[in-house]
Amino acid sequence: MKKNIHFIDSRYPSVPDLRAKAESKIPKFAFEYLDGGCNDDVNLYKNTARIREVELKPKYLVDYQLPNLKTTLFGHEYDAPFGISPVGLQGLMWPKSPEILAKAAFEHNIPFVLSTVTTSSIETIAEITEGRAWFQLYHPAEEKVTKDILRRAEVAECPVLVILADVPSFGYRPRDIRNGLSMPPKITLNNIVNAMKRPHWAVNTLINGQPNFEILKPYMPKNLNLNQLAKFMDATFSGRLNEDKIKRIRDLWKGKLVLKGAESIHDVEKACQLGLDGVIVSNHGGRQVDVGQATIDSLKTIVPSYKDKITIMMDSGIRGGADVARVMAHGADFSFLGRTFMYGVSALGKKGGNHTISMLKTQLLQVMEQLSCAKVSDLQNNLMDS
Repeated sequence: MKKNIHFIDSRYPSVPDLRAKAESKIPKFAFEYLDGGCNDDVNLYKNTARIREVELKPKYLVDYQLPNLKTTLFGHEYDAPFGISPVGLQGLMWPKSPEILAKAAFEHNIPFVLSTVTTSSIETIAEITEGRAWFQLYHPAEEKVTKDILRRAEVAECPVLVILADVPSFGYRPRDIRNGLSMPPKITLNNIVNAMKRPHWAVNTLINGQPNFEILKPYMPKNLNLNQLAKFMDATFSGRLNEDKIKRIRDLWKGKLVLKGAESIHDVEKACQLGLDGVIVSNHGGRQVDVGQATIDSLKTIVPSYKDKITIMMDSGIRGGADVARVMAHGADFSFLGRTFMYGVSALGKKGGNHTISMLKTQLLQVMEQLSCAKVSDLQNNLMDS
């Protein structure tokens, strides 16, 4: 009997429901790592608020056709116009999170993007997704490490490589500093107490083992203490991206290459000149910089000039299916969500991926039916100012 992947737990029919349940199930330090932004959280909240100022107009007296969410991206037809953003340290929030979400993404035929600094390996995720997972590369300082990671991603048949522009430095995150999740991380008495208050999380973590940087294991000395880990991370990664780095990666990587963190005409133009295949308009979910504009405003600036020159995607601030509709209405070719999926898996464990994807599809379909949109691209005809 074929498994029913279209599963929605009626107790948690919205993203706020999932967020509240996640907060009640995982320790404070893990929830705040997931939920928080940087500095004063200005962009964290502004991203979503500005998306929700977008208004779409229904057109009822037209020939009705059932909506279809299928969307073609880089030659593959996906079953919905959204995917799962890369998130670091996923196993800290809920054990085996990357594996759970990758499996759900594969079953629903949407893209899953694996982060270099998450808690599952390239090889494991490739096996789960039959080589369909995308890979996001944090930038190793050593060329030999870059080449080896790219070799592993190529062997795993990752179709798309995502490179980061928006982490030239680590964001200043007061919650993480208080909780000891900055570098070097600290095991505080307060964190131990918070973990003990979440026995379901604690037992599952004990069963599955302490989360580790699985992708980086081959390059890490064994038995590092916390201070040594901090030094290793500082020495291993060089976050600032430049043209020379992109050119070298473009020469090494034969698949599709995407720049994540593009928020300006300048950077999108550079991406085009350097032969990249796509950009993701993103400010890292408000976790890196507080003084910039909301991602939807960056998208509005970029789309008119580059819609036909490069594939334009967006993440940061998108929470539910209606938000996906608003973003796609402004001309994005695709959208990605990160926190929403982590709320889902933290709240519902193994069922969280299928629940969240099914919920988002249902929400988006309902919006499209109200607007009389037969396909996702039709949403662009329903902007209030169009």
